[in-house]
Amino acid sequence: MDPMTSDVIAPSPWTIFGCQNGLRLFKEAKDRGSHGKWDDHPAIMAVGVVDGTSEAIFQTLMSLGPSRSEWDFCFYKGNVVEHLDGHTDIVHKQLYRDWLPWGMKRRDLLLRRYWRREDDGTYVILYHSVIHKKCPPQRGYVRACLKSGGYVVSPVNQGKQSVVKHMLAIDWKFWRSYLQTSSARSITIRMLGRVAALRELFRAKLGNYPSSDFSSGELTSNVRLPQSEQDVKTEAQTLTEEKTEEDVEDREVDKTPSEHASLVGLNDAADEFFDVPEQSDYDLAENGWPSDFGSEMYSQDIRHPKLSTAAGFVKKLHDLAIQKRGYMDLQEVAREDCIPCCYGATLPKDPTCNLACSWTEADPSTFLIRGKNYLEDQQKVKAKGTLMKMVAADWLRSDKREDDLGGRPESIVQKYAAQGGPEFFFIVNIQVPGSTTYSLALYYMMNTPVEDSPLLESFIKGDDAYRNSRFKLIPYISKGSWIVKQSVGKKACLVGQALEINYFHGKNYLELGIDIGSSTVARGVVSLVLGYLNNLVIEMTFLIQANTPEELPEYLLGTCRLNHLDASKSVLVKP
Repeated sequence: MDPMTSDVIAPSPWTIFGCQNGLRLFKEAKDRGSHGKWDDHPAIMAVGVVDGTSEAIFQTLMSLGPSRSEWDFCFYKGNVVEHLDGHTDIVHKQLYRDWLPWGMKRRDLLLRRYWRREDDGTYVILYHSVIHKKCPPQRGYVRACLKSGGYVVSPVNQGKQSVVKHMLAIDWKFWRSYLQTSSARSITIRMLGRVAALRELFRAKLGNYPSSDFSSGELTSNVRLPQSEQDVKTEAQTLTEEKTEEDVEDREVDKTPSEHASLVGLNDAADEFFDVPEQSDYDLAENGWPSDFGSEMYSQDIRHPKLSTAAGFVKKLHDLAIQKRGYMDLQEVAREDCIPCCYGATLPKDPTCNLACSWTEADPSTFLIRGKNYLEDQQKVKAKGTLMKMVAADWLRSDKREDDLGGRPESIVQKYAAQGGPEFFFIVNIQVPGSTTYSLALYYMMNTPVEDSPLLESFIKGDDAYRNSRFKLIPYISKGSWIVKQSVGKKACLVGQALEINYFHGKNYLELGIDIGSSTVARGVVSLVLGYLNNLVIEMTFLIQANTPEELPEYLLGTCRLNHLDASKSVLVKP
């Protein structure tokens, strides 16, 4: 646990298994039931120290131009297919053949690339495979599937050096009888060796890499590196041998709204950047995606069988296309007749954490909060408990944003109010917009008078500006893909500074409606999370930031653990 970048105490998900070329090599730790065995496409990470600033290294990693040939021995040529917004794009990379095992066909990758900069100067670049109508599978190449991957570049030594973490979980798409699983791991480990090449590049340049090599044109242009005579002959031979062979279709439909997309409608043709390939375009016998790919890249539990024609798959994508882009990976939900909804009872509780699509409270000691002397020593301490108890949760869907759930007559809040008891509810309603809007509402209750907690009382009675400056969330993905964990992070954030929060105050409750759609960045992160939703265990806690000695130490309002949420099990709200 890195105290500088985390407000969560959690065990490392990585186990070291070797050191090669000055890089430490790690594999992702598995659950107890796996008995330490590696799966077919394990997540592997290389870690090394590079003599360069995090910004310079970030620019080098982002470049697809000629400068990449100075360190990336895997990369043949690449280009940006489409810019989605200021921090997301689609990139196509073709790989050299000579570093792959003898007889292995050329590989290429079509990736959604997302990047961001943390407050401490850390850069995060995340990748995963997608499908895009502007870049269909190409002759002579087998399109590999990057399930999860990317870089984390963190400054050390006053920013003069950087720790570079490079992670890959990749399916190379070969005949199982042709290359064994160990060979696939060897290819991935060899590719991770690029970090050592990057280190040597910066060592040779003494950290003074020319900024001209990282011009914006290099990031956007389609740059083709010159091929050697042998490369030309090899490629020509490959094309001749494989002229009737086509690559497999990607199973993933990209999910992030474009920079100019509105929140209301995203159904115009220009905004739909996926296409549906014809069955005749593919050789499913050789290049078919294995069934285990579905569980990683789709949010569905359902495994899609291979179809004799493309009709079923075409219909599925057509149905998804009418939904707001960014949430197409959510399972198509049967639209049953609307039934009355008892707010506070739609998501079941399961303290054992064995039931899918359920909730329970998380361990408060997982989270770090400001201690009594924080203003002097900047130290955070383990939380010892919570002010409130989580009593209920809702997992809803609707064709519009659902606000003020606590004020509705059929709500658990109003049932307590009718009894005239002292209970006070604090409701966090996380709203994910789209043609179908999903709402995750968490209900916290306290039996003691609000006046006994002055900071909470100030928050309840304060104006929106005060509340926005104090309400904090600490997220933690305790089980899930590396790409999701890196995207979400484990750092406390002031939600009201990044997202729009609508407050609803009743006699015995305060409800916070957090609109995810109010931020392009948050919308992109959540769309990524939704794509892996069925495979995630999400933990989080809420608190009010303490800024003065009188308010310290901080305390948690409440915690939550969400176990493998399923969009198909959300409850349709009655109009």
